[in-house]
Amino acid sequence: MPEHKPLENRIRAKAAELGFVACGIAAADSAPRTGERLRQWLHDGMHGDMIWMEARAHHRESPAGLWPEVRSVIALGMSYAPAADPLALADAHDVGRISVYAQGADYHDVVKRALKALGRWLATEAGCDLKVFVDTAPVMEKPLSEAAGLGWQGKHTNLVSRAHGSWLFLGAIYTTLDLAPDTPGSDACGSCDACQRACPTDAFPQPYRLDARRCISYLTIEHAGPIPHEFRKGIGNRIYGCDDCLAVCPWNKFAATAARNLAFAPRAELTAPMLSDLLALDDAGFRQVFAGSPIKRIGRNRMIRNCLIAAGNSGNGALLPAVGVLRDDPDPVVAEAAGWAHDQLTFSPP
Repeated sequence: MPEHKPLENRIRAKAAELGFVACGIAAADSAPRTGERLRQWLHDGMHGDMIWMEARAHHRESPAGLWPEVRSVIALGMSYAPAADPLALADAHDVGRISVYAQGADYHDVVKRALKALGRWLATEAGCDLKVFVDTAPVMEKPLSEAAGLGWQGKHTNLVSRAHGSWLFLGAIYTTLDLAPDTPGSDACGSCDACQRACPTDAFPQPYRLDARRCISYLTIEHAGPIPHEFRKGIGNRIYGCDDCLAVCPWNKFAATAARNLAFAPRAELTAPMLSDLLALDDAGFRQVFAGSPIKRIGRNRMIRNCLIAAGNSGNGALLPAVGVLRDDPDPVVAEAAGWAHDQLTFSPP
């Protein structure tokens, strides 16, 4: 009779069956410095307008702060390694650049669906209580993933994997099971500072520390008001997120696109959308174009604001009519961005 495999091995096998390319286990108390670092980051105001980070900091500080019964954390990763160079369109001033992670299906839905399937299987298999989380919950997935051996938090603060580079979507399962933990990840950034040098808005005051208030991903996604003028030129033609610090990571050379979940394959209309088309979108048009995409969450006004910044940086006078119309937009943030873009296209040298 064949030997019954340990539960930990069966968890990894089931996770792989469900599309996870990385799976590791950590004790619930295995990242004790996480709370201290979070409190300092919040104290320094580096979370910007992300008030929810502060409001639920006590839940984020440790798994037990969110769910006292948790004993082990199963950390999981899905690959979204891009087939094309994310920086290839940097000088294509007639298009808007969308971060790789948002060019396909909404990862929240894809990852959570797989997490729930794994959770149902585990509850049946082991008779335990558990909770599943993607990044919409107050969970510190990156330090927990490092503790579980998936990789390490690089100098850009994102998780880096030896096998999958900087291209992992993370999820976590909290469980009441006492599972055997994996060996934690160890930092392999060495002297490399490519991600720090790549940032267009100097969002890293020091390695391993991100000032979200200067980050293009934060400014184009989380920030609701006018984008500060000091960062507008640095944004270039990025209209949703920024891949620069991730894309230059040397560990990406080991990330095989074959490992990517097919759901994250880029939609053709989101790989290089024309700014002229995007600037013409009303709310209904925005919802239609971005249906099923994480981009839908930011709403039409924030997207148009971002596109106007890109238009102002484009030097493309053909965009002036579309920009001009938006100077009278009912949303004051959109109207202000349109005025700025109009001035850039009218008065700035080509």
